[in-house]
This record gives sequence, structure tokens and C-alpha cells, in this order.
Amino acid sequence: MTLPPDRLDRFARHIVLPEVGGAGQIALAKSAVALVGCGGIGSPALQYLAAAGVGTLLLIDDDHVETSNLQRQTVFTPADVGKPKAELAAQWVRRFDQRLDVRAHSGRINGNNAGRILEGVNLVLDGCDNFATRLAVSDACVTLRIPLTSAAIGRFQGQVANFAGHLPGESCYRCFVGDAFDVDDCDTCAADGVLGAMTGMIGAFAAMQAIRVLLQGNASLGDPQWGKLHVIEGLAPAMRTMRITKDPSCRGCSPAA
Repeated sequence: MTLPPDRLDRFARHIVLPEVGGAGQIALAKSAVALVGCGGIGSPALQYLAAAGVGTLLLIDDDHVETSNLQRQTVFTPADVGKPKAELAAQWVRRFDQRLDVRAHSGRINGNNAGRILEGVNLVLDGCDNFATRLAVSDACVTLRIPLTSAAIGRFQGQVANFAGHLPGESCYRCFVGDAFDVDDCDTCAADGVLGAMTGMIGAFAAMQAIRVLLQGNASLGDPQWGKLHVIEGLAPAMRTMRITKDPSCRGCSPAA
């Protein structure tokens, strides 16, 4: 695969980076990413994945735009209130770059359908807002042997990690949170509040970590950092990293469990 002149011009600032280069840009163009959640984390993540030239995007969200979303969900406008987020996000991508292949799934993803919905993508970026969905997505990624970039935020703290529970010795998201969180409820922005710029920072960092995975084997930036949980503090800016080890009793990624 070669990039035509207009794409070389569009991605020139990537291509001149030794850590990405032409081979890396071609790898991005060949990649397919599923984005679970098009909200506070998903909106900026989507914008930077599309801007990076990720060739195929599958956008998954069962929610509709509300006025309170506009403070942080940057692909929507007041005219979008009441409309399905996944469809609107796909329209944004089509306006932004007609050369990208984008599909919308305006429905709930769960343990019954996750395998069917996610099959065929190279990576899943999950920025949804409940543990039941996160765990269903994680389990499906392990089964389908798909890497997972997980991103979450609570008030002024964000967490981003790449998981590859299908690989020997590597942890999955369930190794991190365990089984106790197979529930639909969790802390919400409505109850706890959230700073719009903080969701933007976490979404952009999640896109960066996803790009690392997509570039593996094609560019020197391609260090997936499997199982490294990056905890980002926004109130007093700082970041620390911890290692999530594989749980030998994890029912998501350990065959003996």
C-alpha cells in the first residue's frame, strides 16, 4: 500500500517523525478501531484517531445527546440534542475526512453481542461509563484476541491502560477490577461533576496509547505498554504508572480459572 499525494500532504507531520514515518502512517490507514462510547472520553479520542488517519472506525453508543453533554463532548452541537450519539459521531467523521470508513452502532453492547459487534477490528478503545459494559468488552477482546485500550475518569483523576489478556503473561481489564463490578451502576458525571478539559486530556491520551498499539511492529512508537496503568491527576497535575499483573484466577483471561 502506498499513500497518494493528498494523503502524504495531510499526514506530513506524522511522516516526518522518525517514530512514525511512512510505514507507521500506512499501518494506521490499514487499521480498524472500535470506539465504545462517544461521550466525554470518546469524543476527543475519536477526533484524534480520525485525525491520525485510522482507516476504519466503528462507533458504538446507545445514548442520545443531552444539553449537559455539550460542556465536554466536543463532536456535538446544540442542534444535535435528542439525536443518537453514534450516528452523529459518524457524521462528524465523514465531514472531517471522507476517505475514512466509518460505521455506527446505536445500540447497547453487552456479553451477548460483544463478540459479534467487535469481530474483525484491530483494537478496541473503551471509554464507556459502566463496569458491566467494560467487562463484557474486555472478555470479548480476550476471546477475539483483540487488544484493548481502556480509559476512565472520575472527577479530576483519569486512568488509561492497554490490555492484551489474550497474550501469555499479560493481564486483561478484569484482572484489574475483578468480578465484583459486573453491574450497570457506577459513579456518574451527573452526580460527581467533571471538568470538560479533563475528559479531553484523558481522551487524547487514550488515543495516543491506542496509536502505540496500532504502530507495533511498524514504527518505533509502537510500544503497547501492556498492563501499565497510567493514573493522571488533574487537580494537582501529575501522572504515575503502575503495573497490572495477570490474575491466575481471572475468569476473563486465565484458562484454569
